[in-house]
Amino acid sequence: MPFQIIRNDITRVKADAIVNTANPKPRIGRGTDSAIYAAAGEEQLLAERRKIGEIAPGQAVSTDAFKLDAKYIIHTVGPAWVDGAHGERDILHSCYERSLALAAKLKCESIAFPLIASGVYGFPKDEALNIALAEIGKFLLTHEMKVVLVVFDCKALELSEKLVGGIEQYIDEHLAHVLRKAEYGGDYASNNRRREAARLKEAGEHLLHGMKAPSEESAEHAADEMLPTIGGLPDVSGKSLDEVLGVAGETFQQRLFRLIDASGMDDVTVYKKANIDRKVFSRIRCKTDYKPKKKTAVAFAVALELDLSTTLDLLSRAEIAFSPSSRFDLIITYFITNRIYDIYEINAALFKYGQPILGE
Repeated sequence: MPFQIIRNDITRVKADAIVNTANPKPRIGRGTDSAIYAAAGEEQLLAERRKIGEIAPGQAVSTDAFKLDAKYIIHTVGPAWVDGAHGERDILHSCYERSLALAAKLKCESIAFPLIASGVYGFPKDEALNIALAEIGKFLLTHEMKVVLVVFDCKALELSEKLVGGIEQYIDEHLAHVLRKAEYGGDYASNNRRREAARLKEAGEHLLHGMKAPSEESAEHAADEMLPTIGGLPDVSGKSLDEVLGVAGETFQQRLFRLIDASGMDDVTVYKKANIDRKVFSRIRCKTDYKPKKKTAVAFAVALELDLSTTLDLLSRAEIAFSPSSRFDLIITYFITNRIYDIYEINAALFKYGQPILGE
């Protein structure tokens, strides 16, 4: 897939370009800079850096990668966080923008980034992540390149408190509903959903971007809507098996491309918004009986900004269902219900919660 988030040591990642959070002066710094010098060969890399001289914050330059499994090291100088009022965000945007532009100029097919400035430079990790995803997403809309964001572990990837709170509350409420219903049955679940609906209506804290709290009726039925759906199966009463099989509905591929046509978007925009490789998309277009993985099918639903009902119908045509006990399914439902369709933001949340990210 064009964009990935992985847990690894960046010095062990294979890519055409490895991005180094460089010291502005030609000397070995701390953190990622020190690790990259050690892995690439300190003497050789330092000699190359001395030829370049000082690098201004937000700029990007390249050297040979020496012993790294890469062609180039792209050195960019991130901002040291003061208080956010000293141009730190603009500098960080520039780091990603210029590094990606340089990789394109060098004809790289892949590039690996650390989360720039979020370590010893003290840039808030949630904001650093948002800027990284924004610049990578903007770049990939107009370029064909594999971009990898490398972090040590899930904890290193911080989401905003508002987003984390919303997701965790959504998961907890729906999983609790499933357990209550299994143990106590419908009446208990229904009565408790009504009480929970009243509480959510009053609080409204788990929704994002200024959305209104759900009505009592919508909150009451929210969990039941997560139960497995059979999609648009026809009424088969009074029909023979031959008659039923003779009116089979659209395949996943047929429904997908009808939805793409209806969206007004061209193919390139759709597969880029879905984090799908161009070659994979071409195979899908040519294969009527294509059966996607769940993460691929959901990626298309996100790219097309489908509502939950249409998403479940599309997935059912690939024999894929959502489960009210799946954290992956609940996270996706949370974002779609709240009409948040930024696939990079969704993928960051999926990674944070240990789930597979969207795309193919």
